Order: sequence, then structure tokens, then C-alpha cells
Amino acid sequence: MSATDTAVVPAAPVALLEGDTLSLKVGPLGRTDFVRYAGASGDFHPLHHDEVYAREAGFPSVFGMGMLHGGILGLHLARWVGPVNIRTFSIRFTGQVWPGDELEVTAQVERVHEIEGVRVADLRLAVTRQTGDEAIRGSAVAVVA
Repeated sequence: MSATDTAVVPAAPVALLEGDTLSLKVGPLGRTDFVRYAGASGDFHPLHHDEVYAREAGFPSVFGMGMLHGGILGLHLARWVGPVNIRTFSIRFTGQVWPGDELEVTAQVERVHEIEGVRVADLRLAVTRQTGDEAIRGSAVAVVA
């Protein structure tokens, strides 16, 4: 099963098999997205909205907060498997997201097994820029049908 529509949020565990995938595109993200996230999160570090400051710090431009694209990944994971079914979710920031970037959010079922009588799936997660550069690598465990 390959899923790309995450508009309906499942409450009950979904049926997933080893090799099943989620893949969707998000963006392009712009400075306004960064500023909106700053307002929502309280992260007003000037690296994310002040072009002059970012360049003086040695960056080519402002860049998105890691938790912005981390949240995008978490949102689509929750819409795929259902938020109540997520048992673990971990991410590692591996690259930056720049204004104009289009992101691909991916998840793949690596293994389905049982833990204490509960059927779960081990998931490999990633957020990749249109350049192919990875911005996030992660994993999750979700209860499945």
C-alpha cells in the first residue's frame, strides 16, 4: 500500500505492511512561513527572518527552524497512521531548509512485528529538499492493524 493522501486522520490502527510508503510534497516554503512559525513557536532568532543578520553570520540567507519541517513531518506521520497510534517519534536535523525550498516528506515501513502482544510497525522517516539534500532523518514506531 502506498499512501499520499493524508487528509483523513485515522483513529484506529491502520493496516500497514513491510515496504508500505508515504510520500508527499510540501512547499515551496518562504520567509512568511518561517515568520509564521516563529510567531507560533516563540523562536524569534534573527537567523530565521533577518536577511542581513543571517548573511553577517555567514549564511547565504535566512533559513527555516528545524522544528518547522520536523513539525511538518510529524503532522503527516500522524495523518498517515493516526496520532494515537504513534508510540515513538524521533528526528535528527541533518540539513537546512531555505526560502523557496520544496520538501518531500517520506516514510517507509521497515518491519512489522509484535511488542507485548501489540502489532507495531518500525518506520523510517525523512524530509528531503528538491535538491536531494536531506533536511531530517528520523524513525517512528506505530501501532498497526
